[in-house]
Amino acid sequence: MYTVLFLSTGIFIGVVIWQLVVWLGEIRDKDKKYEVAAAFAQKVGKPLLVAGGPFGTYRVRRLLNMPAHGNGDVCLDVVCCAFTGHPRGVIADVTQIPFSDKAFGAVFASHLLEHLPIIDDAKRALAELNRVAEAVFIAYPSRQSIGAWLKREHHLWIWQEGDVTYIEQRGNSGDKNMEEYRGQICQKSTFITENVLRGRSVKKEVRDD
Repeated sequence: MYTVLFLSTGIFIGVVIWQLVVWLGEIRDKDKKYEVAAAFAQKVGKPLLVAGGPFGTYRVRRLLNMPAHGNGDVCLDVVCCAFTGHPRGVIADVTQIPFSDKAFGAVFASHLLEHLPIIDDAKRALAELNRVAEAVFIAYPSRQSIGAWLKREHHLWIWQEGDVTYIEQRGNSGDKNMEEYRGQICQKSTFITENVLRGRSVKKEVRDD
């Protein structure tokens, strides 16, 4: 009995530590991408668009004033509570962004695309983000996150490998299961982070990344 209890406790602690590491990794990735997106926008002399408000639909974030990331110069979401207090908040759908081509230096979208219902919607959103900004930075849940697997409002898996962004439909809904998006979506890397923030040539880093 004590052996089973000991093993169960050990497994539970191990899972908690594992999930904490995954969560901290997501936060670090998100924060770095926002930092580079902001630096990129400043470098090219255009505003930063944030797609997906930093408060989301979580009331506790608003009550405690704990945004998940920065606001950017302009913030876009389908609900106004997601960008509470932002002087330039815009209610709009990410698949139909109401701005002109290349109006922004960069756009940052964090934990947004996985909420879209189908793969085609995510591809339209990525195309719109590319249309309105010089560079696009996206953050997304890790497939190692148990919480991400349990969230019913997540309909897609998003991840990046090299120059390709992959979009996978969760469950068995729809005819399409996974597709590739080959538009210019920047991945965070040590090279691009260090060099953009040091003020070197922005265009070269994006191509090399």
